[in-house]
Amino acid sequence: MCRWIRGTPYARIAAHYADLIASGQLQPGTLLPSIKNLSEEWQVSTATVEKALRKLRNDGLIRGIHGIGTEVVDQPSSMSSGSQRQDRGRRTGSSWGDGERSDSHQAAVVPAPADVAQALDIQPGTEVVRRSRVYRDRHGIVAHSTSWIPARYGRLIPQLATSERLTGGTSLQLIAEATGHAISHRIDTASASRLTAEYARLLELDPDEASAGPVVVMTAKFVDSEGNVVEYGVDLGGPGRTWRTESEVVA
Repeated sequence: MCRWIRGTPYARIAAHYADLIASGQLQPGTLLPSIKNLSEEWQVSTATVEKALRKLRNDGLIRGIHGIGTEVVDQPSSMSSGSQRQDRGRRTGSSWGDGERSDSHQAAVVPAPADVAQALDIQPGTEVVRRSRVYRDRHGIVAHSTSWIPARYGRLIPQLATSERLTGGTSLQLIAEATGHAISHRIDTASASRLTAEYARLLELDPDEASAGPVVVMTAKFVDSEGNVVEYGVDLGGPGRTWRTESEVVA
């Protein structure tokens, strides 16, 4: 019998195979066991197995091939926001999603643009640390991410202003540790924006050939226990990416 997972029988089966697919233990093109074999392995009815497979299909993880079986689908991971990466880092110790990596880390102290100044509750033109990086998986860019941090935290933590991947934790973890003030809450937004020349550059697209479709823009504002806005993050979804969340609905 497979490892125990909380939830209804069909949910346990679906979660088990979703985990195997997410971890790479089941590669794209792999065939799942037959409904009969799954029924015997999990000691449930075939109807329960069919319901589990239906959930995996609805989640875009598998597809049925007539006369052959059920195949794991190769697909890009969804984009993630700064707040989702914060949650992931707190749970797993890493902000990266399955199969992700980050590169093109850049940092500089710059004058705050008007929208950033408003988000950070400072005057436009005030110095801020701008940190950017690109998240990728095997399909290409997942998201271009920029963090805007008040310059006082850069003076407190010099590595925030260096163009290298941070060590010792995320920027939020480093700020909380240095100040002694925990990050208490965050404000998230999601919107669609037209593909501007600047967005095309950041997403490594040719403006003349790029799709005219909208770009998913996610922002996250992080506030500490003293009410200070310590970081404002802006994430641009890569081509073909969607933003996805999932939660249980309790009747």
